[in-house]
Amino acid sequence: MKPVLSHPVRLADLPQRKSTHVRLVPDAGQLESLADRLGVDQFRKVRMDLELSPGPGRDWTLTGTLGATVVQPCRVTTDPVTTRIDDTVTRRYAADYDIPREEEVEMPEDDSVEPLPALLDLGDVLEEALALAIPDFPRAEGAEDIDLTATPAGAEPLTDDAVKPFAGLAELRAKMERDED
Repeated sequence: MKPVLSHPVRLADLPQRKSTHVRLVPDAGQLESLADRLGVDQFRKVRMDLELSPGPGRDWTLTGTLGATVVQPCRVTTDPVTTRIDDTVTRRYAADYDIPREEEVEMPEDDSVEPLPALLDLGDVLEEALALAIPDFPRAEGAEDIDLTATPAGAEPLTDDAVKPFAGLAELRAKMERDED
């Protein structure tokens, strides 16, 4: 899927001895599209400043900062919650990166390393970084927890202690010890 703010860069065309700076700032229409795509009410502003640095060898390193203001509903009250996002972004594109082809693969220690693409769309990097930085369960200030206990009439609600797997065994053991006496 093409990113909302497409900014393709061919790394081979960039200077090989110095860093290249790129700033991405979506316009109002792109902010609306980003909000729809990422499932939030609104982005008030988004800005990403990136540095693409060559080396070592044929590898490239992308470092930058992501700043955004997002509005989304509180998961308890559905009131709008405004969150400021200030995050760092780091990716390393390795020319000799081998994509594992096996069914079961161990996760690499450094998950910021990716295969070196012929064409890198910085809009994809922006959307991925935003998606990872948006709070999953925003809460309005003062929102209280919802009590979701449900029990049949006349029954005692389950407590945390009652659902522990060995709580029943401790009671059984105590009963057996009393019966022995």
